[in-house]
Amino acid sequence: MTRILVGTCGWTDPALVSSGWYPRGRRDAEGRLRHYADHFPMVEADSPYYALPSARTTRLWADRTPDGFRFDVKAFSLLTGHPTRPAALPPDLRGHPRDEGLLTETWARYAEAVEPLRSGGRLGTLLFQFPPSLTPGPDAEAFVRAARERARDWPFAVEFRHSAWWRSPRTTAFLKDLDATAVGVDTRQGLSTSLPPVTPVTTPRLAVVRFHGRSPHWGTGSKEDRFRHTYTPTELAEWLPRIRTLDTEEVHLLFNNCCADAAAQAARTMNDLLTPARTPAS
Repeated sequence: MTRILVGTCGWTDPALVSSGWYPRGRRDAEGRLRHYADHFPMVEADSPYYALPSARTTRLWADRTPDGFRFDVKAFSLLTGHPTRPAALPPDLRGHPRDEGLLTETWARYAEAVEPLRSGGRLGTLLFQFPPSLTPGPDAEAFVRAARERARDWPFAVEFRHSAWWRSPRTTAFLKDLDATAVGVDTRQGLSTSLPPVTPVTTPRLAVVRFHGRSPHWGTGSKEDRFRHTYTPTELAEWLPRIRTLDTEEVHLLFNNCCADAAAQAARTMNDLLTPARTPAS
């Protein structure tokens, strides 16, 4: 049977920490992750997008979570073609030309840092979120293929942020050829920046859906503007038929809406909707 895991995109967001969701006595780094893992079976580690983690850090993540827990780890921004500040790079790489050599060395350090999660049985997938500026075409496909080649021995998921990818009949076949999981998304519809709520299955191991909220400011404004949304049970129930058609070993449902504890509450609601009602004893 398909194993459906529900969680949030991060567990250290300042808005979540300040919301009171973490109880007293469990607000340090170890306590937060252990508390989170008491409530959800998976999480997205988003901090590696902003800076390369250390193997010591990811080893602690593995040690502080139970067997079967999953981390989906975002790829570092440089590896996905996003603007990357020099200060986000390791000091010895800051003066390096922005070329293939830098990408190769950055990937090697990223992979070394994430390895404790893989060896510890905690890694769900690496998540490569490509920017809206990456539009379909031969050059874009070559860029994605090169990223996949560097990560050829790793589970690899792709989120496109330009809707044209899902208007192209090539995209599903392209990701299947790469053995890459297609990441479905939920965003507000009817905007020029909207992404369609499609969920093609491109690998037998995994399907991923990220719920970004339904803010009218999706694609514009601050992070809080783009992702501020409180999901209703009705909005989440719209996804149940799609989720139940995902014939993969695992399905990861990740909530990226903010603010405060909105993502945690939405994840809990989705989990309740997916749990079959118990039949009263006769």
